[in-house]
Amino acid sequence: MTPGLLLYRYQPTEACGIFGIVASEEDVARITYFGLYSLQHRGQESAGIAVANEQGLICHKRMGLVSQVFTEGDLERLAGYAAVGHNRYATSGSSHLCNAQPILLETDLGPFALSHNGNLANTVTLQGQLRRWGCALNGDSDSEVIARLIAEAPGETWEAKIERGLSQVLGSYSLVILTPEKMCGIRDPLGVRPLVLGRFNHGYVLASESCALDTIGATMIRELAPGEGISIAPSGVTTFLRPSGHSAFCIFEYIYFARPDSVLNGRLVYEARMEMGRRLARDHPVDVDFVIGVPDSATAAAIGYAEEARLPFFEGLIKSRYIGRTFIQPEQKLRQLGVKLKFNALPQLLRGKRIVVVDDSIVRGNTTREIVHLLREAGASEVHLRITSPPLRYPCFLGVDIATYQELIAHRLTIAQICRHLGADSLGYLSLEGLRASIEPVSCGFCTGCLTGEYPIGEELSHVPLHHLDQR
Repeated sequence: MTPGLLLYRYQPTEACGIFGIVASEEDVARITYFGLYSLQHRGQESAGIAVANEQGLICHKRMGLVSQVFTEGDLERLAGYAAVGHNRYATSGSSHLCNAQPILLETDLGPFALSHNGNLANTVTLQGQLRRWGCALNGDSDSEVIARLIAEAPGETWEAKIERGLSQVLGSYSLVILTPEKMCGIRDPLGVRPLVLGRFNHGYVLASESCALDTIGATMIRELAPGEGISIAPSGVTTFLRPSGHSAFCIFEYIYFARPDSVLNGRLVYEARMEMGRRLARDHPVDVDFVIGVPDSATAAAIGYAEEARLPFFEGLIKSRYIGRTFIQPEQKLRQLGVKLKFNALPQLLRGKRIVVVDDSIVRGNTTREIVHLLREAGASEVHLRITSPPLRYPCFLGVDIATYQELIAHRLTIAQICRHLGADSLGYLSLEGLRASIEPVSCGFCTGCLTGEYPIGEELSHVPLHHLDQR
């Protein structure tokens, strides 16, 4: 758990949200601020914005939410013609200001700022290599490793330095890089993390998700292809890294990470989640009175389940949207309330009823067990769990804070044992085949390592020092 922060509902947590804009006639810092606001779900530990102007690059970043990090005065001081921003959730590196982004470094070509979403598998190896080169590392994040590799790489152009620097990394990355002359966007060769390109008046924007483009009134042009690198200047967009032709997009983007109003690989996330619910209803029917979802990521799936099963859908759990993360630690008595601080059940609706509860995933099982207990306390006579992902049995190496082998309940227990542990009357998971079918007609390849143990970088993982994970 991140020091100084409290998360009452443990879920897999995505790395970061990134945003960038080139628009000489616009208030680029303010637009980036609102872009980051719409990507706040992807990271809540720190936020930052770097801008390019006639003096070079300037950056403001702090710990906290976007609304806590920036004041009106901060935005006014961040004047420029281009900007990049970042919301961070740590998957590599501790939760300290030294790891906040964008990362600003000087090079032989001048300064640059980097925002990174993803996770490297060979961070420790590369940190040792950089230290042998005499590079002093300010923090312990893999994002700084990427930035230092680019800074140290030879090349007479930014594009050449970026290509040389990235040739040494193993893992996932979507990057937005700002220099005094241009902005670059890059996806790793497997396209594990999303990155979209949009048009904003006479400028261009890059963002982790299309919902950020909607927020600022930009028009989506396309998603960057896996392995693609583009350079954006006032004169237009050029490609300097060709697409790889391969794909291993993180399937959990559809299940949980992305906002439901985002479009990923041409598929609206909300529609995909509704289809997950419909398939759950067909595969795991049960005689109940109505369906509820665990808000917010499972709401669309719960509606789909209810629609397919011809059952009513109700909001049996009300979520407090102001408690999930706080810098104020509650007293021990309040901490022991656990899930009750995050969710409130509706006994008037639940008393004596048989219900299906749809959720997106079960990681450790502790919170799901508390939710089942909360619903029974509220009077539900039967609680049937339906989960829109297959069982999570393996850790993630590519940018998701998913627990170690021994902490993952589905790695240790059978589905029947999990059901008894959670105190539910029945438990049904969506199959991997059903999950894939729910995302159709998307035709890209997916990373399903946390579900199957088959990782897209395969044998290379056996040579990586995975010091932060329990072994099988």
